[in-house]
Amino acid sequence: MAEAGSEELPVLPDSVLLQVLALLPLRDRLRMARVCRRWKRLALDRTVWRYVDLSPHRINSRTLWHVVRWRLCDSLQTLRVRGTLRSGGKHRLLSPALLAALRQRCPQLRRLCLAETDLRPIPYESVPPSLTALELSSCEIPAAWFCGSTASALPQLRHLVVHNVPAFSDRHLLNVSSQSCLKTLSLSSAYRVTETGIQRAAPHLAELECLVLRYCAISDSAVDFIGRHMKHLRFLELINAYSLTNAGLAGLAALQRLETLCLDFCDNISPGAVIALCQALPQLRNLKLGGAGFKDEVFNKIQASLPHCSFSHTP
Repeated sequence: MAEAGSEELPVLPDSVLLQVLALLPLRDRLRMARVCRRWKRLALDRTVWRYVDLSPHRINSRTLWHVVRWRLCDSLQTLRVRGTLRSGGKHRLLSPALLAALRQRCPQLRRLCLAETDLRPIPYESVPPSLTALELSSCEIPAAWFCGSTASALPQLRHLVVHNVPAFSDRHLLNVSSQSCLKTLSLSSAYRVTETGIQRAAPHLAELECLVLRYCAISDSAVDFIGRHMKHLRFLELINAYSLTNAGLAGLAALQRLETLCLDFCDNISPGAVIALCQALPQLRNLKLGGAGFKDEVFNKIQASLPHCSFSHTP
């Protein structure tokens, strides 16, 4: 029994509980709905379902259909889903019919993140046109994606992240860059993207503000096109660009709005070229260098030459 004179714990207002519920995983939200009528009302509130992350679980099409029909609502803005592509599952997660239902029930959906999903039977016209951000990780895509008939409403993407999608090629890059006004482009392990593809897409990426190229074919020629056409870049990351030389690095001096630069060192790049580039970038505030090509005293020299720039080095 409570001691005499003890005070009861204060009841949290609905606004606070809604913020807490929105941070919980999906399963915990549904469990909270079973506590009492008040918590059920709060757990099913539209504001709680703006962000739904199903990616911790590999789900099938049947489960996703149930979630779309009975749980998702018109307030949904971000959806993360993981399929069974890597685990050997034979059933495809998405279908044109399921995407049509998602499009109808969630007209405010802005960000779709797909992992281990087979998209080969999905026409690009089936993707919800409300999307402005698309993330693909370990997915399979058809050759004719990121394009469609002019009569169809296509997503006007602003942010595209592609990680370990083997089929992503120069053709995909040109399609998405010419049909959308991208602000963010991140390509990781996109081995079919060549320097020719980057050169062809670069003129269409004039509004790009963030560019990440990891384990892609990057040479002096490709970097020259980046510096020539992507004048609005604020963030640039080039990882495993071992064909890059001092001459190519100098081409990045045209990026006068660049604030953050991440580079992997290689034998073809000298400390002097790095210092000269950074001193030519008036807005640069963050420099991150990777690789073990230089000794510590060289990195100390680079840091001393850039007093207004935050500097870090990862071996």
